[in-house]
Amino acid sequence: MSEIATEDLPRVVPLQGGSNLRDLGGWQTAGGGRVRFGQVYRSAALHALTEADLATLADLGVRDICDFRGEGERAKWPSRVPAGARVHELAIAPTIGASLRDLVANRSATAQDVMEVMQLAYGAYATDWHHRYRTMFDLLLADEAGALLFHCTAGKDRTGFAAALVLSALGVPEEAIRADYMATNRLWRGDSELAASLPPAVGATLLRVHPEFLTAAFDAVHKAHGSMDAYLQDRIGLDTPRRAKLRARMVE
Repeated sequence: MSEIATEDLPRVVPLQGGSNLRDLGGWQTAGGGRVRFGQVYRSAALHALTEADLATLADLGVRDICDFRGEGERAKWPSRVPAGARVHELAIAPTIGASLRDLVANRSATAQDVMEVMQLAYGAYATDWHHRYRTMFDLLLADEAGALLFHCTAGKDRTGFAAALVLSALGVPEEAIRADYMATNRLWRGDSELAASLPPAVGATLLRVHPEFLTAAFDAVHKAHGSMDAYLQDRIGLDTPRRAKLRARMVE
């Protein structure tokens, strides 16, 4: 197994009409293995993909696409996907979103206000929406051949926690999980129209990922279950045989 430098990860797949598409492969696991390339991808929304982009996804062998966006997001930005790909609508819409909308409308909102709301949202991903992530793992463990891609709108929050769960289940150390998470800040092209509509303090915080966000999700996991391993078993359904099957499939 050839060595892959950490600075070369995550491996990005360039798109013309999208961004933040990357392979979760390449990260070293605590057991001395490495996550296989070509098994699972994370991305921002797929609504603006070009024909060339669709061909790229087809060449990657993407079979299943998990869409974590809410119904309103999907209606506003309908996905474009390769022929034959199966889309699974796994909406994650924490009620904390109402508080976030209030902040967006409040021109005096501060960065700390946004930080606090987003930390609550991340905690909710772990405690209230685990069933969506559990379905994603069911698809990863399905017997049919093919790669899986999961995404939300920016591919940074709901998607970021999904990636953290996948890499945790495969035994990737937390330092590497956080490196994958923080890579969004250089890989997501963002939305200039959205940024211009937000109060400056809100946009500067909301349109990036921050270590504190992922920490809030991890803290919620540990508070409720004691460890990530217990959470993956109790809430995600990864008992010992299923986790072994996942690692056999995705770790070399």
